[in-house]
Amino acid sequence: MAAHALTACLWILLAGCTGASLYATLAAVAMPFFSARRKAAAHPGHSSQSPDAAACVAQPPHPFVQVGVSVLKPLCGAEPRLYENLRTFCDQRHGHFQLVLGVSSPDDPAIAVVRRLQAAYPARDIELAIDTRVHGSNLKVSNLINMAERARHDVIVIADSDIAVEADYLDSVAAPLSDPRVGVVTCLYTARGVGGFWPRVGALFINEWFAPSVRVAHAAGSRRFGFGATLALHRATLERIGGFAALKNCLADDYWLAEHVRALGLQTVLSRVMVATDVIEPTFAALWLRETRWLRTIRSVNPLGFASLVITFATPWLLTGAWLTSSFATGSGDHSHAVASLASAAGTAAILGARLLLHWRAARHQRTFWRDLPLVPLRDMLLALQWLAGAFGSHVMWRGVRVPVETSAGARSSRLNVMDAMETSDGG
Repeated sequence: MAAHALTACLWILLAGCTGASLYATLAAVAMPFFSARRKAAAHPGHSSQSPDAAACVAQPPHPFVQVGVSVLKPLCGAEPRLYENLRTFCDQRHGHFQLVLGVSSPDDPAIAVVRRLQAAYPARDIELAIDTRVHGSNLKVSNLINMAERARHDVIVIADSDIAVEADYLDSVAAPLSDPRVGVVTCLYTARGVGGFWPRVGALFINEWFAPSVRVAHAAGSRRFGFGATLALHRATLERIGGFAALKNCLADDYWLAEHVRALGLQTVLSRVMVATDVIEPTFAALWLRETRWLRTIRSVNPLGFASLVITFATPWLLTGAWLTSSFATGSGDHSHAVASLASAAGTAAILGARLLLHWRAARHQRTFWRDLPLVPLRDMLLALQWLAGAFGSHVMWRGVRVPVETSAGARSSRLNVMDAMETSDGG
């Protein structure tokens, strides 16, 4: 009986290896080729345009060029490259936009950076919002609630503080909103490590796991996403979901903003624009906290999707496949074990090849490929451990604050609040 149970476990693991090899292949194919990123490498801090038509949405060329846009950027602290990243929002070709930069403390070091920006761009409409009012457990959303009072234009764009963009960014992300069926536009992002070894490891988390997984889901038809890198929507749409106040106690505020808009029957568009983000965590501990926060957030909004992430960890499955090949080859010697050994060997080779291809396509240039190649096994094994840690725990750390992970009941409560706001706005 024990022998049969062991054999059943081996076959289950073989099925997992097969799934992992298929996923790794799809992820590698879904990523744009690294040569398309050379422009971004030549101009660090600017975004890249993905040529992958399957993962992008066709957009009208110019209908929103002259429509006013208010860009809201909540700030907290003087992050590395904050000034350089904010400058890219001042260098937009868009004809009519406002930049609202908000902090929640009059002592925030980011204020000096904003003052420097205002001095460098006197012709730009750059407003600094300093407001200490707290509206809920999510301090970023609390900041946004205070900033929204100063937004003057019809289109609202929310972008995280560590994002850098190209000059056509506002034109590109606002354009899809000319379609009345579109409710929110969001952007994927590429990452670069700023400051040493662990930021490089963190950049691989985004470039070689997070972004490919989104592209695979998008290619499969999923639109259930929203990223803090960019969320663009009409002011009227934001008001219909109850404004930022509907998100004041949500951990995954970017996801829930888009989800509430989808509840109105409006579409989510993944923009053709890929913006750039910085990974700055200088230590293993800081990186662990950030990435386990992301994984626990995924668990909170999509438990089934979180569970399925187990097939996305290439190196653990690669090692499992190698062990299975040996186990089946030295087994009972019957025909089924010989076939299983060959299948396991083929799957292992497929995972290895696909993982290398994914690393190749995610790298900005050849030097980056070779420099970071030894980090790939470390990155994959660390991700698997973080996934295990993410399966447990009821809190995360965000900017030094302990925040509870949303439960299903909390998510339902948030949706009910939005439905109440919708009924009120409709005269119900």
